Amino acid sequence: MLHYALVFLVVAIIAAVLGFGGIAGTAAWIAQILFVVFLILAIVSFVRRKA
Repeated sequence: MLHYALVFLVVAIIAAVLGFGGIAGTAAWIAQILFVVFLILAIVSFVRRKA
C-alpha cells in the first residue's frame, strides 16, 4: 500500500514538472488517500498485536 502511494507521488511530481496540472492533482490526491489508508491499517495492525 505504501509502495503504491509513493508511486503515485512520484507520478504527481513528474506530471507537475511537465505541466500536466490535472493529472498531477489527481495523482497527488490518490497518493494522499493511499497513505491515509496505509496509516489506518498500520495502526489497526499494531493495536491488534498488542492485545
